[in-house]
Amino acid sequence: MTDIYESDKILSEYLLFHFGNRDEILTDDFSWPAGMTDSLEFPVRTVAYFSKAPAERGLDLGCAVGRSAFEMARNCQEVVGIDFSHAFINAAEAMRRGDTLFYDRHDEATRVTRLAAQLPDGSDGAKLSFLQGDAMNLADDIGMFDRVHAANLLCRLTEPEKLLARLPHLVKPSGELVLATPCTWLEEFTPPENWPATGTFEWLMATLSPSFSLVKRANEPFLIRETARKFQWTTSLVTVWQRHG
Repeated sequence: MTDIYESDKILSEYLLFHFGNRDEILTDDFSWPAGMTDSLEFPVRTVAYFSKAPAERGLDLGCAVGRSAFEMARNCQEVVGIDFSHAFINAAEAMRRGDTLFYDRHDEATRVTRLAAQLPDGSDGAKLSFLQGDAMNLADDIGMFDRVHAANLLCRLTEPEKLLARLPHLVKPSGELVLATPCTWLEEFTPPENWPATGTFEWLMATLSPSFSLVKRANEPFLIRETARKFQWTTSLVTVWQRHG
């Protein structure tokens, strides 16, 4: 798998993506389209698709630098976050311990702005654990979860079918699953022979329906700032599922 997510540049972009506030991402020196503001806090918005009732165990696959895992812990007694990137997991674990992470926001050329990321208000780091791992080859003894979240992960896996095949064994009966994917199938991450033969939604329906019921389908935009004038503005397909009881 690619090591692109180990670079300092990408780590800084994801710390800003997950923990930056509106003024840090969309500075006040420009009139930004309203849709860009609506695209902020994506890691928070995807977790909001879970029910509000308390749950015992949660799993955040492809957790990146951890914001969604922190949000899941507000309603789960235990949350495990797993990501393939050592850099991402080290950052998430540092914040879980209460450390402040300083990073550079790239503005233009050699110009940067020093920012800080830290545990969100109201988060309980004692409920969380972060592990470096492969979503396609999870440990046999990881157990089952009341809630499983995987955002913008499927189309970054070399063999996404492996994860989909494992999901019925990860989600408890009547448990909840939230998947989000921008459907950006790229050869650098996934060989074309492992891309969906149909549309991504149709592929998910065919693969998951034997074990899950579709609860909701939606679209959620997200915004990743690269420089002061360059952003990735993308829409992710969100599907919410309930495991058959």
